[in-house]
Amino acid sequence: MSGQQKLYVVEEEFNGYRVDKLLSEIEDDISRSYIQKLIGDGLILVNDKVVKANYKVTTNESISYLVPDPVDLKIEAEDIPLDIVYEDNDIILINKPKGMVVHPAAGHYSGTLVSGLLYHCREGLSGINGVLRPGIVHRIDMNTTGIIIVCKNDKSHQSIAAQLKEHSITRRYNAIVYNTFKDDSGRIEGPIGRHPIDRKKMAINYKNGKHAVTNYKVLENLGGKYAHIECALETGRTHQIRVHMASIHHPLLGDDVYGNPKEKFKLEGQCLHARVLGFIHPTTNQYMEFEAPLPEYFQSLLDKLRG
Repeated sequence: MSGQQKLYVVEEEFNGYRVDKLLSEIEDDISRSYIQKLIGDGLILVNDKVVKANYKVTTNESISYLVPDPVDLKIEAEDIPLDIVYEDNDIILINKPKGMVVHPAAGHYSGTLVSGLLYHCREGLSGINGVLRPGIVHRIDMNTTGIIIVCKNDKSHQSIAAQLKEHSITRRYNAIVYNTFKDDSGRIEGPIGRHPIDRKKMAINYKNGKHAVTNYKVLENLGGKYAHIECALETGRTHQIRVHMASIHHPLLGDDVYGNPKEKFKLEGQCLHARVLGFIHPTTNQYMEFEAPLPEYFQSLLDKLRG
């Protein structure tokens, strides 16, 4: 089997973990069942010895293992209806619905935004991010709705990527969160990285996180228990708004990862909408700004909470 050989020294936080559980948490793209298969094949060693999947590691033990080479996948174009906000020869902006994954990943190889774009744009997407993410320069979570920009050529991709890196792109989100606010606005600054225990989650991580800033404005306090807010991103880290708002005791309604998994409104994921996106056009060098109206589920929930 070909792949990348890795060596991991067990950190104190993982002392007592089963070896299969530990590796499934530090390797996002490898399933626990696949790790168990590698262990059964003798391809994962602890202190150079073959172990079983239920072996419990101790601090400073060395685990050597092979990360298999990725399998080449051919992503099929699919005739999926797209809510196109704007399109020209360089870029296309899509208002993404709830439940749609942006690009193929484990467990989601069809029905993605990329599949729909391959059908709509034919071969006209930038290739910088490879065959699984053509044209994709940034992304939003599966259950976050709203505007995402996709690039049709490498020149446009490089331009938008540079603006994202410089934090010069305007990105404003609407969210409904738990608990009302006393102040009209605020700023949350806290580095975001992998959660030190649950590696599938993000967290404010001062040791290994990346600089992250979210500015929020209270649009409306609702029913004494919730609030409708607007968040403006200065940076764009994974799950940034979800992590930052939860850190100040205002988790997003419907967020079953960082909020209350038993909320009563039966939402499908967090109540978060990427409403405004503004940027310098890669060819004209003119500033452009677009807005996607609140989706029906979001507006209906607002009406219900006001009532």
